[in-house]
Amino acid sequence: MLRVLVVDDEMAIRRTLAVNLKARGYECVVAEGGRQALVLAAERHPDAVILDLGLPDLNGIEVVRSLRRWSNVPVVILSARDTERDKVAALDAGADDYVSKPFGMDELFARLRAALRRQQPAAEAAVVVTADFTLDLPNRFGTRVDGQECRLTPTEWQIVEFLVRRPGQLVTQRQLLQHVWSSPVEIDTNLMRVHLVHIRRKLEPEPSRPRYFVTEPRLGYRFVGAD
Repeated sequence: MLRVLVVDDEMAIRRTLAVNLKARGYECVVAEGGRQALVLAAERHPDAVILDLGLPDLNGIEVVRSLRRWSNVPVVILSARDTERDKVAALDAGADDYVSKPFGMDELFARLRAALRRQQPAAEAAVVVTADFTLDLPNRFGTRVDGQECRLTPTEWQIVEFLVRRPGQLVTQRQLLQHVWSSPVEIDTNLMRVHLVHIRRKLEPEPSRPRYFVTEPRLGYRFVGAD
């Protein structure tokens, strides 16, 4: 049974999530504040965390940063704060996904399942197979469904590998820039958009309507749709 830590200062939310988690076969641990959440995370070793940002003691982003010093546990933010700035800050701090309140229970659990799936060892993603192309990540070799080689530049491979090793995960532009160039402040974000255009032309069946390398407007990118 997978264990989920729910962190929210609203009792009604905690109760609702606890009931729904148990009904779906999860074990639920609850906390109403950030400090209590960190203690429970260390003691109970949850498989995932559902975390509000507006907590009475620590800001939820501080909780994520503290967790990331010693844990890779998936963190799904569930918050009434729905501005682009809040979402980007939470994702850059290390959260895996973001759901805004009010929320649909089915969507929340779909995001939770996706975050849990991403905890599989990276080695399992050494070869990525889709309906339109196959990528051999260790050898940096790709082929399209028609048998033609996908010729990606070294920078394009870095971007592609970072995304495909995190299937379904929202990756911010800042995270990608840090990974590829190490100094995002000095790099024009338009450069990332240009590289994504080239990647889509080489891999997507319809580059103007991307199926695999999807843009989340003003936030970042996701890789979706692997078989």
